[in-house]
Amino acid sequence: MAVKIPIKTEFIKLDQLLKLAGAAETGGHAKEMIQDGEILVDGVVCLQRGRKMRPGMAASVQGEDYEVVASED
Repeated sequence: MAVKIPIKTEFIKLDQLLKLAGAAETGGHAKEMIQDGEILVDGVVCLQRGRKMRPGMAASVQGEDYEVVASED
């Protein structure tokens, strides 16, 4: 089951999502993970750290899934 990551904006960039979810310690760490092909977006390897992640999209990191959802606030 995916960990739900709520956002209040229209989208969040992939590197920011990884930091917010706790999957990456820093922006630099997130960048390395993405460049090394360690991140799947909706099941496909993604090499774009600026990839816009919108509600309904999911990122997978080392077997952990993070789903972007719209914040209810």
